[in-house]
Amino acid sequence: MDPIYLDHNATTPTRPEVVEAVARCYSEGLANPASQHRPGQRARRVLEDAREAVAEILGADLSGSPADRLVFTSGGTEANSTAVLGIARAGGRSEPGQIIISSIEHASVIEPAEYLLERGWRLDTLGVTPEGVVRPGDLAGLLSPAARLVSVMLGNHETGVLQPVAQLAAICREAGVPIHTDAVQVVGKLPVVFRGLGVSAMTVAAHKFQGPLGIGALVLRHDVAVEPLLFGGHQQDGLRPGTEPVALAVGMRVALELWRKEHEAHARRLTALRERFERGLKAGFAGLVVHGAGADRLPHTASIGFPGLDGQILLLALDSVGVACSAGSACSSGSTELSPTLRAMGVPRDVLAGSLRFSLGATTTEEEIDEAVRRILQVADELRE
Repeated sequence: MDPIYLDHNATTPTRPEVVEAVARCYSEGLANPASQHRPGQRARRVLEDAREAVAEILGADLSGSPADRLVFTSGGTEANSTAVLGIARAGGRSEPGQIIISSIEHASVIEPAEYLLERGWRLDTLGVTPEGVVRPGDLAGLLSPAARLVSVMLGNHETGVLQPVAQLAAICREAGVPIHTDAVQVVGKLPVVFRGLGVSAMTVAAHKFQGPLGIGALVLRHDVAVEPLLFGGHQQDGLRPGTEPVALAVGMRVALELWRKEHEAHARRLTALRERFERGLKAGFAGLVVHGAGADRLPHTASIGFPGLDGQILLLALDSVGVACSAGSACSSGSTELSPTLRAMGVPRDVLAGSLRFSLGATTTEEEIDEAVRRILQVADELRE
């Protein structure tokens, strides 16, 4: 059987134009952008052009007064860790404070927050509705004078449910508390305007929108202090020392520029494919549950509950017939713990245990969707029997 890849939230294939742009940088032999000679200065210009272009597409302004900042990282995980630990501990404050995150965050936000908890910090969690949406009204009651950071993702990596980050940012601004958002699953799928959201920091990762693996970014408002996690160099104002990957930055730029040209048609097409997929599964599996179906969602993500089935067994059975999907975040794929996101939504255990994530991408076709529905229903029927 031809393979059908429905795990684009984990990573999505790099666009050929991006591969060509990255390869061109390598073939040109660009120098270290920190070097002072002319080859280094040329590499610096290429890097900074890429940085400014990426920032502009993300709705940040690196040339304004005051100017935002965009720090290149190795990916979303490093950017999230830098935001959570770096902002919370900024300013040389040694005494523990308070951090607030939502109950549906990615592991790369949860685990740094728990690291602080283990060191005496107060960690509070914002709950969600049964549709998986954070309640903005709950935030004010959690904020204390010791609050150092709030972190709430823009779009959930499992359900695709979009979060009211702009409302949360307004509450944080009133309280004088920085707010970070993990926008990894939204950037490159829907338009995101950093300044419009009103957040202090935002995380993105290139490989989620057909850019190269190995590069992400943390976008920072001009007045946000960050304590670096790494040391040993002056690059990127010392916030993320180390030689910047010029070729990967160029690839990230190209991927975003291509997306911007096509984003409206791209979103419409993915939404239509996701709806076709969900309709087909509902028609063939009685009692099937689409998690977060009543909320605003990303166009490419479907979290599906198959009541009565074991999700891990279903995942392996689907893999054997060429359908690639996931049981949740790829960063948690080795865990036997049932989805924290779905548990936070109050999903009944029999549905929770039989839930899988299917995520579509730019390369997904209508024919693949129809064939995937056929294979999934056939496997599910066999397992139920």
